[in-house]
Amino acid sequence: MGAYGQPNRKVAVTGLGIITSLGQGKDENWAALTAGRSGIHAITRYSTKGMKTTIGGSVDFIEVEPFSAPALGHAMARLTVLEALGEAGYVAGAPFGGQLFLAGPPVEHEWGQRMALAARVAGGPKSYGDLFNADISDCAGLHADFLYASIATRLKEEFRTQGSPITLTTACASGASAIQLGVEAIRRGATTRALCVGTDGSMHPESMIRFSLLSALSTSNEFPEKAAKPFAKNRDGFVMAEGAAALVLEDEAVALARGATILGYISGVGEGADTFHRTRSNPDGAQIVRCMTAAIQDAGLTPDDIDYVNAHGTGTPENDKMEGLGIERVFGARAAQIPVSSNKSMIGHTLTAAGAVEAAVSLLTLRHQVLPPTINHEISDPNISLDVVPNTARPAKVRHILSNSFGFGGQNVSLVISSEPR
Repeated sequence: MGAYGQPNRKVAVTGLGIITSLGQGKDENWAALTAGRSGIHAITRYSTKGMKTTIGGSVDFIEVEPFSAPALGHAMARLTVLEALGEAGYVAGAPFGGQLFLAGPPVEHEWGQRMALAARVAGGPKSYGDLFNADISDCAGLHADFLYASIATRLKEEFRTQGSPITLTTACASGASAIQLGVEAIRRGATTRALCVGTDGSMHPESMIRFSLLSALSTSNEFPEKAAKPFAKNRDGFVMAEGAAALVLEDEAVALARGATILGYISGVGEGADTFHRTRSNPDGAQIVRCMTAAIQDAGLTPDDIDYVNAHGTGTPENDKMEGLGIERVFGARAAQIPVSSNKSMIGHTLTAAGAVEAAVSLLTLRHQVLPPTINHEISDPNISLDVVPNTARPAKVRHILSNSFGFGGQNVSLVISSEPR
């Protein structure tokens, strides 16, 4: 038994679902990604007056009323699970028969809900305690909606997963962490199948203001579709976005026994945390290197076996510099030749959903043998010597993909996604 369970127990992917600012479903998203089309647009959901950033990758085509991050997060998660289970061949309404691992953002009452609570306090609230008391006494339903595990609980009830549903947040690595937990559970024999979901619908004024105060967001508002510029010299921050993805993972033997079509394998997982700073990675890059190296080794591969890197690639100066440094250290002289691209250039940064969304895109890359581009790459950064698949999709022979997810606080997870078992 290794750090991540028993590698000899192969973890297959039999279904996937995806929603991003580009649209709903794998077909719509894949067509847009390979066409180099951006889903980033001016925000219309709420007033951006006085805000430094007025653009994002919000999912406006799924309506929830009244809007809240948990409500949209649940709606997107549910739709991606339905798509994934359908592709995996599970009958709608039948028990899934496996565990649920969900990556979701931290939740708190948003300003709309706080104002609604305030309106219910006689004479107006005089303290935060007044709002809290109104919440628990008058608004039990609202309180339940904003419990951290509410999305996973509802998914469990609808799809009848086994055991206690797990909800986790490891910052921007969360989606990949959910997949890692599913892989580990299957490898150690705790379950034969897992439903791994990442979802994030938290584009609202408060969250965007907080990221803006960290100087993390792009302010290239004039041309939204050109704002996300991962690895480019003129990158100026990430573009906040929403989305969700779901993967059905199964023990390969179980999947084959029931005649399932295998889309690929999660052949390796790796993690590393440096706890250096709440937003920045340690300048030595050691844990980023450790994370990627651990995933490759866990898959039973060497760096020479990796055909493509689906980068974290947020478009912030610091993140892209550190990821570029890490890739150069892991792949050595080959770093400048291995194709690397960032899906975030088109869909924005889906935060806690990103690792799951990009794993889904990696599986589509294996299926179609085409590398999505990094759009908006017009000015190369001389300090990042990577082949970033600039601006145009590229046909390629791909067997093993390294998908990176590096979160605030130094929380790093890498996945190796393969077309064949090892």
